[in-house]
Amino acid sequence: MKKYAIGMLMLSVATFAFGKSGRPATEDRLQAAGTSLHEIMAAPDKGIPEEVLTGAKCIAVVPNMGKGGFIVGGEHGRGVVTCRTANGWSAPAFISIGGGNFGFQAGAQEVDLVVLFMNDAGVKKLLSSKFELSGEASAAAGPVGRHASAGTDWKMNTEALSYSRSKGLFAGVAVDGSVIQQDNDSTKAFYGKNVSFHQTLSGNVHAPSGTDSFLAAVRAAETKAAAHEAAESK
Repeated sequence: MKKYAIGMLMLSVATFAFGKSGRPATEDRLQAAGTSLHEIMAAPDKGIPEEVLTGAKCIAVVPNMGKGGFIVGGEHGRGVVTCRTANGWSAPAFISIGGGNFGFQAGAQEVDLVVLFMNDAGVKKLLSSKFELSGEASAAAGPVGRHASAGTDWKMNTEALSYSRSKGLFAGVAVDGSVIQQDNDSTKAFYGKNVSFHQTLSGNVHAPSGTDSFLAAVRAAETKAAAHEAAESK
């Protein structure tokens, strides 16, 4: 009886430590990604510039990425990404990102990572099964503030812009040598089968229940940014 009690206690501790799995975990990730994006855009003077957000073709959010210092590469995170289609934002695809070097603040315990894909070349690479952010395809540190600097060449040359938030501090961050690929386990858990990046992000997959919070945050961020741009252009 004593051994049984100890075994049950250990199982309870393990369950608490590892948290939810399967479909509940993927829904939690979508919720966390939506919350992160909403909070970032709630402070426009310190967030993603309006013209950057409205010009983005795809938006990836990796909430609560990693633990510990980021001086050494090889960190790993899981997140979600959505792309613009003729009918609005696509159903989210689940991604993992790891390896390489992140310009995160040393000692950060919890980081939210946002990567915006800005042109067709970046989207094309994202839609492949494996996208390595290296060389010309590196995710450059994105400009921060209500408006992007006039001297920034992100419109013409940058395939991806990246940002991180840790302990309330939001900043552009360079990401180099990392690999973004489909999170197959999460895809199967959420959609019930392993649908491809291309199918999902091209708008060929219906967005099921559980995606509402994330997609609503993306649409709200875009609408708010577009409204500010329109008001200031008058």
